[in-house]
Amino acid sequence: MKYDEFIKEVQGLAQLDSRQAAEQATRATLETIAERIVGNEASQLADQLPKELGQYLRGHEGENGGFFSLKEFYERVSQKAGIDPVAAALQVRAIFMVLNEAVTPGEFADVRANFSDDYSELFATPGKV
Repeated sequence: MKYDEFIKEVQGLAQLDSRQAAEQATRATLETIAERIVGNEASQLADQLPKELGQYLRGHEGENGGFFSLKEFYERVSQKAGIDPVAAALQVRAIFMVLNEAVTPGEFADVRANFSDDYSELFATPGKV
């Protein structure tokens, strides 16, 4: 998936008014994913995304991911993107849906394995939320 297509899908799914808002939410979410999962897994995810997006996942290679709850995940995205946590939650869910389409099923499963069960809503199959 190309960068423009990724951002356009995020903008549509999250019902954002601007491309800039979609880019900001995507960056904040990917940076938070990189903080949460094992660094090598973040790098492997980055390899399957356009370089403009992959850069937000790099820099944590060799590190263990931090453990924090889904609520804290939303709060971190909220702070990074400068939006309220409710909006962050909606945008994060949209971004995970697009990620699921953008990478191989095996890679998405590997990413899923790095998250605790309280994150299950981010990995729900579309239409089964």
